[in-house]
Amino acid sequence: MSWEAVIGLEIHVQLATQSKIFSGAGTAYGAAPNAQACNIDLGMPGVLPVLNERAVELAIRFGLAIDAQINLYSIFDRKNYFYADLPKGYQISQFETPIVGAGQVIVTPKNGRPRRVGITRAHLEEDAGKSVHDLYPGQTAVDLNRTGTPLLEVVSEPDMRTAQEASAYFRQIHTLARYIGICDGNLAEGNMRCDANVSVRPTKQEAFGERTEIKNINSFRFVEQAIEHEIARQIDLLEAGGRVHRETRLYDPDKDETRSMRSKELSNDYRYFPDPDLMPLTISEALVDRIRSELPELPSARCARYSDQLGLSASDATAISSDIDRADFFDAAVSAGANAKQCANWIMGELSAYLNKKAMPLSASPVTP
Repeated sequence: MSWEAVIGLEIHVQLATQSKIFSGAGTAYGAAPNAQACNIDLGMPGVLPVLNERAVELAIRFGLAIDAQINLYSIFDRKNYFYADLPKGYQISQFETPIVGAGQVIVTPKNGRPRRVGITRAHLEEDAGKSVHDLYPGQTAVDLNRTGTPLLEVVSEPDMRTAQEASAYFRQIHTLARYIGICDGNLAEGNMRCDANVSVRPTKQEAFGERTEIKNINSFRFVEQAIEHEIARQIDLLEAGGRVHRETRLYDPDKDETRSMRSKELSNDYRYFPDPDLMPLTISEALVDRIRSELPELPSARCARYSDQLGLSASDATAISSDIDRADFFDAAVSAGANAKQCANWIMGELSAYLNKKAMPLSASPVTP
């Protein structure tokens, strides 16, 4: 039997604010465990959350960049579940009325055709803490520094059909988030990570198969590997007469396998209800217009400019424009008088090879634009 995969991603983008979404506690990476969790983050009695205005502006910025509907009225909800790293017993999120509605991006996987990926919504929420399972034998340590860190959760439509398309989509959102300055995109520090929803169905069947969720993937390569493994696992299971169960799984890159974590909760299990401590969020058209006027040149427009005005090949234009630091370096060099084609070749060739060999970022290049 021939099978087709159906894939959707939920990407968590840590917004580039200096304080948390509902408190004044800091968000800097690398602080001592539990040093940046204040009484509001911990849900202590008598404290009240206050919304971070900057987080709202960054969410609007993202929505405009994907040509999405900006909802001038949105609501914060309580999402109820119980983990050791969620001290309040609920997470403040948005459910039925998010700040950003439907949008889209166009992705082009390597050796593939462009595909439109719909974005269902992007909503504001607070992060949970972090459970550390390998620090003490037989025990779990909890670090609550991330608790309350502002996140924008970007939920795609189930529009992707291959692991390569999913990886390309993750890269596209990563590139866009860095371009518009809402996130530094540091995957190693967990500032962007995603959950992958994967199912398979017989080719030409319209109904979706049962899906599983792979949690907390923070690498473009691991997204691709995890999804490929899960697709193969589900096909093998179904062809052997088994049944796919809705569950949450974890990807182990060392063993290249997904493992069951728990049964997958449904929205009813979370018992969403409007947070009584937060007023509905009302945004003015004037604020949206101001943020729209401040948007920088987006990756797609920059790529088109490199091809149409500077004569770069499609592959070079895509490669240069796909990274904001590389594109800025290229633009500065061309403005200083460099030949565009020679400059692109040099950046992608000799300079990249040198920096990779030295494990240096472009910002540390010994040669200026």
